Amino acid sequence: MTRNISIFSFFSGAGFLDLGFELAGFNLAYVSEIHSRFLEAYRYSRECLKLPLPRYGYYGGEEADIIQLIEGEKKLRLKDLLQDCRQMSELIGFIGGPPCPDFSVGGKNRGREGDNGKLSACYVQLICQHQPDFFLFENVKGLWITKKHRTFFEHLKGQLIEAGYVLTERLINALEYGVPQDRDRIILIGFRNSLIQDLGIKLLNPGKLPSNIFPWNKYVRYSKEQAFSYSWPTRNLFQENSLIPCPDKIPQELTVEYWFQKNDVLNHPNAQHCFKPRAGLKRFATVEEGDDSKKSYKRLHRWRYSPTACYGNNEVHLHPYKVRRLSVAEALAIQSLPRDFVLPDNLSLSNMFKTIGNGVPYLASKALALTIYDFLGTNKWQDSYYSKIEQKGYIYGFNITYDQV
Repeated sequence: MTRNISIFSFFSGAGFLDLGFELAGFNLAYVSEIHSRFLEAYRYSRECLKLPLPRYGYYGGEEADIIQLIEGEKKLRLKDLLQDCRQMSELIGFIGGPPCPDFSVGGKNRGREGDNGKLSACYVQLICQHQPDFFLFENVKGLWITKKHRTFFEHLKGQLIEAGYVLTERLINALEYGVPQDRDRIILIGFRNSLIQDLGIKLLNPGKLPSNIFPWNKYVRYSKEQAFSYSWPTRNLFQENSLIPCPDKIPQELTVEYWFQKNDVLNHPNAQHCFKPRAGLKRFATVEEGDDSKKSYKRLHRWRYSPTACYGNNEVHLHPYKVRRLSVAEALAIQSLPRDFVLPDNLSLSNMFKTIGNGVPYLASKALALTIYDFLGTNKWQDSYYSKIEQKGYIYGFNITYDQV
């Protein structure tokens, strides 16, 4: 069963998450990004990909201030857009990843009190106010694994459950979806309780969708254990423009060199967009290929996945076999973007790398979107699932949860 589903995007950046949802079959209705230069990059990249405008257009600057979207005139306007969208959509979803430095293990660690940390609470408030049929919330794993941040995360979940949502969550790694990057992120997905009832799902644990009902693993290509268990090469002496054959028994699609070739990065429109330091080239040549052990000056290994794409502040990622930093084209490839995804020339290098580092890897976003789409579009799992319960001798009404099945 296919469904007509529209999405409203918040904290959209350059649109990596949105692109995955759109190419998975969702209708892009609304785009909101407070950083005007990121929004320009979003629009430009869509033009390069020949994608249509969002139904209700782009909202930037004050128009995209989420604090203003939960109060006053902008709140009312968003409500009007949602009402209009419901006339032509079967379901509506909100997607977004609020800025996360305040929860990052290597970030400011200010948590819920930080300026960015507060935006997570605002996003949850926005969801509770406007009641989309479902939502996706993305953030760094620090929100999930750090004790004081986890308390805040559980508080947000409590608000969503009280507002009528059934939740499911998972700490994903981009490698699972074929992205050449070790990148952990917490994904929280919620569905209106009425929608869950319409799907015929019975819950014994209010507010929680059993993990074995939501098909988290359907589009996983490699389990985390499998991805990290291969005999990945460690280090090689750096030699500019050297040739090293790909080792046997590793998945090439999880290597940066595979993606550099796949996206033809040397001929990509963003190939020349690269920081060129005035000094320090000697240091660039002393780091071994594959030595990513230090906080900065990490040299990637061509036949291994990249560390988390994080290019802000003093973190420098070096090309595997060239005496330079990564180019924008190479960073886009590491985020698994399509070859035709291009950032505009007039965007500063700092903003190019910042928006790339902030984005959800495209293949991960598309896999998550397909998982949600399949969950909403079919109920074929129901017969086999409930028959499994009956075969185990469970009787509905006993004090058990479906997570036990």
